Amino acid sequence: MKALILTGSPRKNGNTEILTAAVAQELQANNVSLRLQRLAELNINPCLGCGSCEKEGNCVIDDDMQPLYPRIIGADIIIIASPIYFYGLTAQTKAFVDRCQALWSRKYILKQQFPADKQRKGYLISVAATRGTQVFTGAKLCARYVFDAMDVLYDGGLFYPGVDSRGAIRKHPDFPGKAAEFVQRILRNA
Repeated sequence: MKALILTGSPRKNGNTEILTAAVAQELQANNVSLRLQRLAELNINPCLGCGSCEKEGNCVIDDDMQPLYPRIIGADIIIIASPIYFYGLTAQTKAFVDRCQALWSRKYILKQQFPADKQRKGYLISVAATRGTQVFTGAKLCARYVFDAMDVLYDGGLFYPGVDSRGAIRKHPDFPGKAAEFVQRILRNA
């Protein structure tokens, strides 16, 4: 089983990355082949809305998004990790999401099927400083729709509200136990 984890936090070793590292470690302990990519380290330009991907399913922008397309298609499990910024995904994550328009075009305009032996699953990991009742709603909706473009079934996520200061996730009473439970759920559903 192959997993692709895409972290969209601009803050290196922040709460989202600490949580994601715990999930990655647990996946590897269960013999899942894993690729972890920090989106903030890549040069991913915004979608131009040019419509070129509607012709052949490929994005014309030559940047660091190009090598991600085959990794997305080849993964059995895809995890997007992003802290919440103004009740949504970070700009780094959203640029990645928007560039998945090429995959949407393949699926819905060109009617191309993604090769898969089984239903692939997608998950969202997110940490928010506030505890608002809707704090994760925008991120969940965005994740659901980008996973659909990838031909991946959104299967939920791991969410921590009220975690703000750097490293605070380590002091949360559910950490790292909740991350281990999350991975066990992923493995059961794979």
